[in-house]
Amino acid sequence: MTPLAAPTTTILVTIDEKTYSADPGETILDVCKREGINIPTLCFLEGVSTVGACRLCLIEIEGTRKLLPACATVVAPFQKVKTNSDRLKKNRRMTLELLFSERNHICSVCVANYNCRLQDLAHEVGMDHVRFPYLFPDCNVDGTNKIYNIDHNRCIMCTKCVRTCDEVEGAHTWDVRGRGFESRIIADFDEAWGTSPTCTLCGKCVSVCPTGALWHKQSVQNNMKKSPEMVSELTAKRGRKG
Repeated sequence: MTPLAAPTTTILVTIDEKTYSADPGETILDVCKREGINIPTLCFLEGVSTVGACRLCLIEIEGTRKLLPACATVVAPFQKVKTNSDRLKKNRRMTLELLFSERNHICSVCVANYNCRLQDLAHEVGMDHVRFPYLFPDCNVDGTNKIYNIDHNRCIMCTKCVRTCDEVEGAHTWDVRGRGFESRIIADFDEAWGTSPTCTLCGKCVSVCPTGALWHKQSVQNNMKKSPEMVSELTAKRGRKG
């Protein structure tokens, strides 16, 4: 005799004064994406683990003083959530300004100009200047790989490349060294990408990079196309049964 499946308890959650149904284990971002509620994200990628690194998807929950990442906050019964308050708008703009000031982002000469998630979000929040001093870090460009380049000047440390290489391709070529301002994406044991014995040249890391930090050597200014949905679709197909 086949045992009966345990009943699923639907959770009611209020988002921006409207009530929605959610399943146990879903995140606030899951519900918002399904219901067409826009929450900006940079580090989130469907199909790989969630790290909550970029802090752009922060939300307000009634009864909680802290802002919480929608991508990593699981729904709870009778939650009351705000996704677009004045406090959140100010916080998101400040976060984007800090990202621009931390590295050397020169959009006009970038291969991802007009095809960049960071740039799009800056336009979305109305960012027309940066209030913080630029740090101008000494970041190198690694062109030793025969197909791709990595420019650390344009990296925002979202770690999409690290998680995709590890969890989807299974190579774990990319990792992170250092802390804070000194953090850098590294290949293997901090060696040149072109000498990596683990890289499969699959290009998945390039596809999911939200900026011009990773790009194909054949790309030219304003011409780099990204396709993160390719990786998300691949992981979804792998998870299907039958």
